[in-house]
Amino acid sequence: MRATVLHGARDVRIDDVPDPRITAPTEAIVRISAACICGTDLHPYGNMDPAEHPVRIGHEFMGTVEDVGSEVTTVKRGDLVVAPFVYSDGTCQFCQAGLQTSCTHGGFWGALGVDGGQGEAVRVPWADGTLVALPPTDDPRLIKSLLTLSDVMGTGHHAALTAGVRRGDSVTVIGDGAVGLLAVLAARRLGAERIILMGRHISRTDLGREFGATDVVAARGQEGIEQVRELTNGHGTRAVIDAVGFLAAYEQACGVVRAGGVISRVGLPQYEQAPLGVPIWFNNVTLTGGIAPTRAYIVELLPEVLDGTIEPGKVFDRTVDLDGVPDGYRAMAEREALKVLVTP
Repeated sequence: MRATVLHGARDVRIDDVPDPRITAPTEAIVRISAACICGTDLHPYGNMDPAEHPVRIGHEFMGTVEDVGSEVTTVKRGDLVVAPFVYSDGTCQFCQAGLQTSCTHGGFWGALGVDGGQGEAVRVPWADGTLVALPPTDDPRLIKSLLTLSDVMGTGHHAALTAGVRRGDSVTVIGDGAVGLLAVLAARRLGAERIILMGRHISRTDLGREFGATDVVAARGQEGIEQVRELTNGHGTRAVIDAVGFLAAYEQACGVVRAGGVISRVGLPQYEQAPLGVPIWFNNVTLTGGIAPTRAYIVELLPEVLDGTIEPGKVFDRTVDLDGVPDGYRAMAEREALKVLVTP
């Protein structure tokens, strides 16, 4: 079969790789019908060490079950399914606590011999704990929104949830990428009254307004901090979501959070050290967030996607086939595209 392989920084290729096959009774084979490129994929795309071996890539996908192992009970051949961005057994103490990203038997797509999600098919370890069956559909708009449950919608929800967003709340979201925009949608869904989106790409912030942002601040750094504080009578917002992962974004979060507030970081941190000193301590600021256990949220969010209450699939603004994936990476890296849908 054909699949996306990262050979080095900015060197994405579509290679022939072995067809997946079941190696354990708990596994399934999924024929991919929709996948996508994630903002976190851009980190290795831009910085892969030349000494590293080529790696399979992609961790968001949905498709049709082609085969199942003898112990798989929750999905069957022919089912349309979505997979979260990590696989998990569903039975360990962490999975039972809704923390599938810490599963004792889990792991990441494209690592340790497991297929990546940007290809024609995937061997799914621990199919019962990983895959979620969906109603059959060929509606392109619905498929886009269902695919976001694999990662970005669940991550936006995780950001708002860990920030403790509640009805009537004030929230600042830093970052106008797909996760930031869906954090806006998630915050509005949980009842936030004022949502300040910090972003400077007009097409994206316009979508953020559609999702529920009440204000947009395009400035960065100290200027951006001052503008948020001007909008909030000098106090900042109680909840702040860092959907970027760069140190400058975290420093902005520290600058716009109000006393007694919460900073939730869901952007993959691209730094080892960050301020945690007197201002955070003195103002009783809580630091939370982390990698999102999206498998825990799919069942909760699925009904609202199916009935159209939320339409997170609007974050997709470009569609490519497998041959178009390399250019899809380029387009996202150069900010020509917000999020690229892949239809193998």
